[in-house]
Amino acid sequence: MQFLSVNADCFLIELSSLEETLALYSKLQNAQLKGVKDLIPAAKTILVFFNEIETQFQALTSVISTFEIGSSLERNAQEVIIPIHYNGEDLAQVAALQGLSVADVILKHQQSVWNVAFIGFAPGFAYMSSPDHPFTDIPRLKVPRKKIPAGSLGLAGKYSGIYPKDSPGGWQLIGTTTEKMWDLERQNPALLLPGMTVHFEDVTNFPVSVSVPKQIIPTEKPSVEPVFKITAPSLQMLIQDEGRFNQTNIGVGTAGAMDLAAMHSANRIVGNPIQTAVIEVLNGGLKAKMQGSAVIAVTGARSNICVKFADGQNADFDSYQAIALDEGDEFQIQPPTAGLRNYLSIRGGFDLQPVLNSYSFDSLAVLGPEPLKVGDVLYQGQVATSNISLYETAKTNLPMVGDTVELDIVMGPRTDWFDPDSIEKLCQQTWLVTNESNRVGLRLSGLSPLSRKITHELESEGTCIGALQIPPSGQPVLFMNDHPLTGGYPVIASVAKHHWDLVAQIPAGCHIKFNKIEEFKKIENGYEH
Repeated sequence: MQFLSVNADCFLIELSSLEETLALYSKLQNAQLKGVKDLIPAAKTILVFFNEIETQFQALTSVISTFEIGSSLERNAQEVIIPIHYNGEDLAQVAALQGLSVADVILKHQQSVWNVAFIGFAPGFAYMSSPDHPFTDIPRLKVPRKKIPAGSLGLAGKYSGIYPKDSPGGWQLIGTTTEKMWDLERQNPALLLPGMTVHFEDVTNFPVSVSVPKQIIPTEKPSVEPVFKITAPSLQMLIQDEGRFNQTNIGVGTAGAMDLAAMHSANRIVGNPIQTAVIEVLNGGLKAKMQGSAVIAVTGARSNICVKFADGQNADFDSYQAIALDEGDEFQIQPPTAGLRNYLSIRGGFDLQPVLNSYSFDSLAVLGPEPLKVGDVLYQGQVATSNISLYETAKTNLPMVGDTVELDIVMGPRTDWFDPDSIEKLCQQTWLVTNESNRVGLRLSGLSPLSRKITHELESEGTCIGALQIPPSGQPVLFMNDHPLTGGYPVIASVAKHHWDLVAQIPAGCHIKFNKIEEFKKIENGYEH
């Protein structure tokens, strides 16, 4: 067991096998160590998140290193039978790779017992391993498919997995099922959870059953008042709150407002609790017509708010102030002169329906309230309000296109996978923020790509917000709020938490200069290397 630094509030535990990983994961869940907030198990690692006020990296590693784990695991008693039509387009290729007939591949797969090891890649995507070891490691496709249909059964490495929704992917497809891996209408949206045992039933020669959609009877909307109607769009208009917590066991990440400080300010300015959901607006442009009276605020990127009052008068307002509007008034958030994302709040909040205890939209998982569009009407919420804050101020360091932004980084967990020149290069050169950047991550481009000294494939492991993942191109991807829970490329370092809000405001065309504030830490047998 060894411990690798990741960020100020998380670290990675590396083990020698999947069995050890699952055994330790079970012990950690039962131990409920003080300060531990979340655990993300993967193939041979567990990512541990903790509360920095309640505990520290050294204290936790000292306790966890005393655990005797072995490789025995008390499994979830629940068993699930999944019917499979073994008709996948890669079935013959898998058979050839294994030196088996197609019939033997099907027989070995469906007669083996499969255990859910962990959830990753997408909500409800279960990585299943078999103690029977029916196959040698199966390589992923060299060129991943752009779209794999929901319900497709695939093999990769030593795992089986069923795609819960249409998505790109590189697993070898051997079959399909009509079972829903992910369904928000169920009490437990994910059909498969870590620790469950899965049996596959061969129904290839049975007709595919067609499910009849349930009739949805519309419920009568409670008596709420419309507050404004969107009449012109921004590039992206998303409902966001502080995020979706404690859902990693079903493969769901945090999401949430990318600039939390700006979101909190927007709520304080109108007298809402700071966690109240707001609208995150990308690059300005949102225009709306008031359907009633309200007090709004706009924070985040430096933008003017143009108001056309119902009586024909016009006025411009700065951000970071309360603006009182009446029915018939129109307002528009102008494109930022610095920064990238605005946060729009309304006194009393918006009337919304939560999804998994959050109002945030997750762009990777496609989860939460749908992105807003022209014609949408927002309704007045019933959030308890208090006094309006008069002392909120805009950030003074908001970046503009062409600026160089300095970001602090913590080294790890895979710093030692890179050659010394690349580790130096990470901080010596600047990195361009490309147009291929979004809420999942910022794609960066540098003059000299980074190169690895350890070149074998990394098994999937948990990642955090701010992670600098290095794909084969050597050009970093800076993971942000909607990043996948697990990743298969090594993370050389992570942006420190105190700079996450700043990352949210970096437009494409800026350069980033990384500043190392903590060295890579590896603790093994109680000693730091």
